[in-house]
Amino acid sequence: MFAFSDPEPMASRPDPAASNTPRLAWPVALLYALLRAVGLLPLSVVHALGAALGHVMWITGGRSRRIAERNLSLVITQDGAKRRQLARASVIETGKAIAEIAAIWGRPPERALALIREVRGADVYQAALARGKGLIVAAPHLGCWELLNYWVATQGPLSIVYRPPRQAALEPLLIKVRGHLPVEQVRAAGAGVRALYRRLEAGGTVGILPDQRPKQGDGAMAPFFGVPALTMVLLSRLARSTGATVVFAFAERLPRGAGYRIHVLEAPPHIDDANLDVACAALNRGVEQCVELAFEQYQWTYKRFPDDIVSPHR
Repeated sequence: MFAFSDPEPMASRPDPAASNTPRLAWPVALLYALLRAVGLLPLSVVHALGAALGHVMWITGGRSRRIAERNLSLVITQDGAKRRQLARASVIETGKAIAEIAAIWGRPPERALALIREVRGADVYQAALARGKGLIVAAPHLGCWELLNYWVATQGPLSIVYRPPRQAALEPLLIKVRGHLPVEQVRAAGAGVRALYRRLEAGGTVGILPDQRPKQGDGAMAPFFGVPALTMVLLSRLARSTGATVVFAFAERLPRGAGYRIHVLEAPPHIDDANLDVACAALNRGVEQCVELAFEQYQWTYKRFPDDIVSPHR
């Protein structure tokens, strides 16, 4: 989750981490050194390594494969061969995503941004900013969302609201790897959510992972590719309360390590509807529209549906 306000050249902004660099425990410091090493590799090599990892994840039949197969069994019910092919491709793309995050975190922002070959929908983004009513960027688990953060940071100062990792020792690493960006990182807590409202009311911009599964009781059931999925209500409530504009965005992974293509799409109508069932259905349609542009790159290895859900297509 991230937020930013007025555009400002990246080079002119101070480094917020310069005076507050977190201390790393020695095992985490070794991990950081590994990230830096991976960041020196060409993207084609990084993706090849990630694809190899994905192949291993598929062959060994671990958790990622099981979740991908279950998710797609609910979404695609008519063609078993196609479903298996897409599940395998999704697991391999997940391997690439793991490797590329290390590469993005391990290289300077300028080198990461140089991997962007095209931006589709830049006019949509700029028009949304120009409305001056606040902007919500919905960024699904699709393609390389860390690189999308870098691109968004070029549009203005960036404030990331994050959930601390379960392993507390890794939190300083998360702060450090993003510390070379002009960002403020805020823990996702009550005060952090209130800060999002203030930013939007002031005409700033907030970014949210729209397909992040909320805690039970904090979401609503809405169709995702025709299957009921627990869906967050925060984004729609933010949009309705503040009048902010919503756009969807993701960074598509290009073949053979050629780089990335940024996509920005207008949000479907009624995403800020007072009826949360209607609003959440619109939110999931927006995610679907993004996924349809790069289906295999969606994180189908993420547990998107409850365990007791049966596909209504059956």
